[in-house]
Amino acid sequence: MNHLVPTNDGAWRLPNHAHLVVYERERSDRGLLTIYDCGATQGPPKAQLLGTLADVAADAVIEPTPTGQVVSLREAATLERIAEDRYRIV
Repeated sequence: MNHLVPTNDGAWRLPNHAHLVVYERERSDRGLLTIYDCGATQGPPKAQLLGTLADVAADAVIEPTPTGQVVSLREAATLERIAEDRYRIV
């Protein structure tokens, strides 16, 4: 499921206060990225993507969790696919 606005092939626009929940598995397995419009929203996620988050270059607060991390953006950004099942935020 992906309802994000595409910017080009393999890249999507993330809103200013996007909230990403990243579930990480063992090193050899891909994880799950769940993307919400805002951390305070009670709505369903905008997207769920299988893969791992390699890097965050945008202004964000990153909180580690027992199952991965939570990324709360502080500015509009772009989610880019850098390889199959690997993403970064710029």
